[in-house]
Amino acid sequence: MASSLDPANVGAVFKAYDVRGTVPDQVDEDLARATGRAFVRVLDTPEDPVRRIVIGHDMRPSSPSLARAYAEGANQAGADVVMIGLASTDQLYFASGHLGLPGVMFTASHNPAQYNGIKQCRPFAAPVGMESGLAEIRDLVLQGSPLEQEHSGTVEEQDVLEAYADHLLSLAPVSGRPLTVVADAGNGMAGHTAPAVFARLPGIELVPMYFELDGTFPHHEANPIEPENLVDLQAKVRETGADVGLAFDGDADRCFLVDERGQLVSPSTLTALIAARELAKAPGSAVIHNLITSRAVPQIVSELGGRPVRTRVGHSFIKARMAETDAVFGGEHSGHFYFRDFWRADSGMLAALHALAALAEADVPLSELLAPYERYPLSGEINSTVADQQAVVAEIEATYGGRDGAALDRLDGLTVSTDDWSFNVRASNTEPLLRLNVEGKDTATMEHLRDEVLAIIRKDA
Repeated sequence: MASSLDPANVGAVFKAYDVRGTVPDQVDEDLARATGRAFVRVLDTPEDPVRRIVIGHDMRPSSPSLARAYAEGANQAGADVVMIGLASTDQLYFASGHLGLPGVMFTASHNPAQYNGIKQCRPFAAPVGMESGLAEIRDLVLQGSPLEQEHSGTVEEQDVLEAYADHLLSLAPVSGRPLTVVADAGNGMAGHTAPAVFARLPGIELVPMYFELDGTFPHHEANPIEPENLVDLQAKVRETGADVGLAFDGDADRCFLVDERGQLVSPSTLTALIAARELAKAPGSAVIHNLITSRAVPQIVSELGGRPVRTRVGHSFIKARMAETDAVFGGEHSGHFYFRDFWRADSGMLAALHALAALAEADVPLSELLAPYERYPLSGEINSTVADQQAVVAEIEATYGGRDGAALDRLDGLTVSTDDWSFNVRASNTEPLLRLNVEGKDTATMEHLRDEVLAIIRKDA
């Protein structure tokens, strides 16, 4: 069996902003240990020495042993390690910010059970992506690094769950009318964090779904961007007459909403709602939106006196742009929401609390509360397995680039837009997929364009 440290494998698993692959053929303890050594050595400088790091992990069967191996590598490089154990990704970001330490999270987020991965950050949850240290870590893993060290670090355990819950509720306190909330954790890490958070909300009746931590995902994949993974939540909301449904991904850094009718709420709509709340606290601030959010988001931000700033997809890009612009908030159409007062990190639970706070303060159902923020029909993200992604994108560009009034943008993948519609098609950073997002002035326009572009993407399928 080939080593996980072979150059071809290392090159394959180091993605744009994390490390991710299948266990144990692509990601194993050897790779984790070598990455831990390299992480400390890349971040450790005379001006900013690395003395301690904090590590958390999700509920996947392979995560505890991978986290321990990474800690061994960090120890070998001379760093002490604080292990927080089971954690959501935003709980790890909290620990990084709260403790002022570089952080490492073992998770493959929404990927199927056979995957695992490593998300890394600098102190205060500052991003480590390919353009901000991950390439150097990869290169050091490839080169190998000596084990000799003047001193080996230590390992301690610390529980930060209660402090995490307190901090989130200090940022988005929920008060007002009582609410019934259905939450689907998908057997992921929201099953760990939601009980701690909701225990502090006496006015909220929580209806839990799939809170048992199980990295084999026995009920459905913990990927709420796929409609089939929301069916159970939608049915439970209707059955219980709940005010809102929450769907979290595997590491709980993303959250999707279902309204009281059981209808999916577009993440762009939630972005606009939270942007309005944050701009009320910090008037005139910048708000980040990625290039696949609805055009309604920058329109609403501008109308509220904020400064919309467009960026690429991906947390390391969003966080860097937030730092450059001092943005108060950032939203991605994939369900990631970033907050300046949460160290510019993303938190599905904090986004959920903002939605609950707004709903508890209102005397209308969620669908009515959100109606002003919904302006254009969206397709949602549609994924297709494509062998030759570049060729397909080139064909799409040739088909649409010459149309009257069409503008092309290559900030991230290919975006084509007119006054009446727009779409973006881009390759996944973590899977062999092309991702399509379509928006139109009305439903008929959106659906016609969606079907046209999908016909090109899937013609050889």
